[in-house]
Amino acid sequence: EAGGGPGGLVRGSGPAGRIGHEDLDAFIASGGIPAPSGPQADTGVEDIRVIGLRRKIAERMEAANRVPQITIVEEVDATALEDLRARMNAQGKGMRLNPLPFIARAIVRALHDQPMLNAHYDAQAGLIRRFGGVHLGIAAQTPHGLMVPVVRHAEALDLRTTAAEIARLGTAAKEGTAKRDELAGSTITITSLGPLGAIASTPILNVPEVAIVGVNRLAVRPHWNGAAFEPRKMMNLSCSFDHRVIDGWDAAVFVARLKELLETPALIFVEG
Repeated sequence: EAGGGPGGLVRGSGPAGRIGHEDLDAFIASGGIPAPSGPQADTGVEDIRVIGLRRKIAERMEAANRVPQITIVEEVDATALEDLRARMNAQGKGMRLNPLPFIARAIVRALHDQPMLNAHYDAQAGLIRRFGGVHLGIAAQTPHGLMVPVVRHAEALDLRTTAAEIARLGTAAKEGTAKRDELAGSTITITSLGPLGAIASTPILNVPEVAIVGVNRLAVRPHWNGAAFEPRKMMNLSCSFDHRVIDGWDAAVFVARLKELLETPALIFVEG
């Protein structure tokens, strides 16, 4: 009969849509019952070789995973910093500033008090190599993978020069034009996902460095001022340290100093 067969799927070619043997033969030859409509299971499997830069990144992450790390997360009230940044941008002098160069300058100041964090650790040689110059790695996501261009001698740069160098290196890394010596030799690293930075993270050390500063998303949150809640621009720092050579106390002192500098940004520019 017309519309007969499994679920009415066989169409008859006879009078009034009557199904004949030839219709059943054609139905079976076509594979029988067709796949139902709607979401289907995807059984495809693709093998992707880990080569080139992706392989190098994987090897570095594996090496970092063998290091015992301690991570400290601290909340920072960035309201004053954001107000200062807005006023400086309103002056229209040079490129617009984002929070990163301020954080870079704060790291330079904090390392002045704790130079042991501006170092590499060679476990095989049992040697800590402490650096006088701050060569600041800026972890950057690029179309080619994660890269860490280096702001060399950040201690010798002012705020706007730091901002310009971060921008220049970031563009070069993304465009694939960064030179080899611009992608190596960092002594401490900043990592940030910007608006995607979540509330907290656990940054992985850029070995052989002994410290990394993770910058999390800045957002307006209610903050207790001792008498009432008020809206403040808050940001968390997630900092990881090589616990083989950096004690928890020293790590906490470094993070507390960063918090102090960022919450009172005028201190970043005070000499001495």
